[in-house]
Amino acid sequence: MNKEILKEWSIDILVDIIAGILMGIGTYCFAAAFKFPMVGFTGLALILYQLFGLPVGIGTIVLNIPFAIISYREIGRKFLLKSVKSIVITSIMIDIVAKVVPAYQGEYILAAICTGVISATGYALIFMRDSSTGGADFIMVLIHHFFPHFSLGKIALVIDSCIIVLGVALVSKNVNSLIYGLIIAYLVATVLDKAMDGLTAGKLIMIICDKPKDMAKEIASLIDRGSTYLKAVGSYTDEERDVVMCACRVKEVHTVRQAAKKLDPRSFVIIIDSNEVAGEGFRHL
Repeated sequence: MNKEILKEWSIDILVDIIAGILMGIGTYCFAAAFKFPMVGFTGLALILYQLFGLPVGIGTIVLNIPFAIISYREIGRKFLLKSVKSIVITSIMIDIVAKVVPAYQGEYILAAICTGVISATGYALIFMRDSSTGGADFIMVLIHHFFPHFSLGKIALVIDSCIIVLGVALVSKNVNSLIYGLIIAYLVATVLDKAMDGLTAGKLIMIICDKPKDMAKEIASLIDRGSTYLKAVGSYTDEERDVVMCACRVKEVHTVRQAAKKLDPRSFVIIIDSNEVAGEGFRHL
């Protein structure tokens, strides 16, 4: 095993441990304590825990075995191996957390919010390492593979809502639990999408101006970003204009806008949301 592979797996294992702790806190300290239905296969394992006392971690592993076999051909050997590693580590950490971290005993709505946000953060950490916690994640990844225009968060919301309804029907049989469960599902979907896209999101700024070189130089000096020159023709005047295009982070937008205003008050600035920016100066491709 070379150094690069060893480094990658070491980081993966560390992330799995952290994710497992977060998932354990969300599951045992909040969801189980308040008998909330939980999302994913963790939610199904939680149903088994509440009905039969089977530890959530063990239940998660047992439920994942058939789906791992079924999904092998579609998701590939590497993804499956990484997922199995994540399943085992997070399942162990979930059950360890149950023994050492006390259950929350406060407000229901705060418990629901913490369940969704903390658990989703754990799931997102796993996904960002090109792995999964299996079960419903395998289903999500398969659906996303065939229908890439559906976000992981939206797919998760549909699957998790079905699991939550099942949990309410079998365990709590309480309308309030259903409402809190759907809140948790929405929070998980939202946090998952924000974590997957938001961390790599940015802005694309296009500045139509008379001094493109000065504009690019000013942007480089202020935020250390390179720019690209484009040629454009105005439909109204039929004149050729210069366009400076620059990708930047959200917090850098105001600085670029002020620079454009200072250098060329007559410039035309277009700011576009970018779901993901990858390359030099941003995340690696």
